[in-house]
Amino acid sequence: MKPRIAVLGCGYWGSNHIRTLKSLGALAAVSDANSARAEGFASEHDCRAVAPDALFEREDVDAIVMALPPQFHAEYAQRAAAAGKDMLVEKPIALTVDDAEKSVAAAHEAGTIFMVGHVLRFHPAFEKLKSLIDQGELGEVRYIHSHRLGLGKFHTENDALWDLAPHDLSMILAITGSAPVEVRGEGAALLDNLSDFAHLHMRFANGLRSHLFTSRLNPYRERRLTVVGDKAMAVFDDVEPWGRKLAVYRHAVWQDSGQWAFTTNEPTYVPVEDGMPLTRELEHFISCIETRQKPRTTGEEAIDVLRILTAGTISHN
Repeated sequence: MKPRIAVLGCGYWGSNHIRTLKSLGALAAVSDANSARAEGFASEHDCRAVAPDALFEREDVDAIVMALPPQFHAEYAQRAAAAGKDMLVEKPIALTVDDAEKSVAAAHEAGTIFMVGHVLRFHPAFEKLKSLIDQGELGEVRYIHSHRLGLGKFHTENDALWDLAPHDLSMILAITGSAPVEVRGEGAALLDNLSDFAHLHMRFANGLRSHLFTSRLNPYRERRLTVVGDKAMAVFDDVEPWGRKLAVYRHAVWQDSGQWAFTTNEPTYVPVEDGMPLTRELEHFISCIETRQKPRTTGEEAIDVLRILTAGTISHN
């Protein structure tokens, strides 16, 4: 029998978890502070609606997906650990590093699974990109930059950096295999005192540099991660159609008689396995519950992401 999983938080992203877990045959219950909303989802998906405070004591719930406003994640994650429930916590897992560390430590002490909703780690195009890097197809990675731009969403607690950057930071950390040794942030607030535009500049111990740009006040969508190696460059562009999401550019740059020379080549579009990232993420979560294996997206990784966000946040008060 598959694990019985409840979704805590029936907002936009929680509703996606609900539908996906139902399709995987693992949805046991839904929960929300708005009981009418929870009842509506329970009726639609033929499961139980449970009040948040009662959820942790349910013996018919093995694990909980938390898709709450981030200021509530730490409290409920620690309650889940105390109740012996495995959990998948959406990003960001807390608003402070201290709260995140307490949540992860509580899960480890209780022996429960703590997985983080860094969903793009499960995108087939990113998985293929990571495989190419690991196989040396790009050579030594020297630089990574990402752009995640669009209009909205607008939050009263989260700025553009905290809302959008965790996705890309999780991918960057997966590629580098280590946290940066230097982080510098820049930001601009147009609507209130929270950054609507945010930049991060990072330096890693091996000399690799990385740049990240997020915006929630941009007239067009951009979802692009670029990796520059000394043999080739690759671009994961999630706005492109499926057959063009991952491109490899085998440009060449060299010195000739003291002058720089270069050649450019048309991109090679790398075939990518079909599959929805959220479905693959939740399949992985189910597998971790069943096998007790360590999740691909760990609490430790999420803590590193929070440290970067904290170091790079600009105050506009």
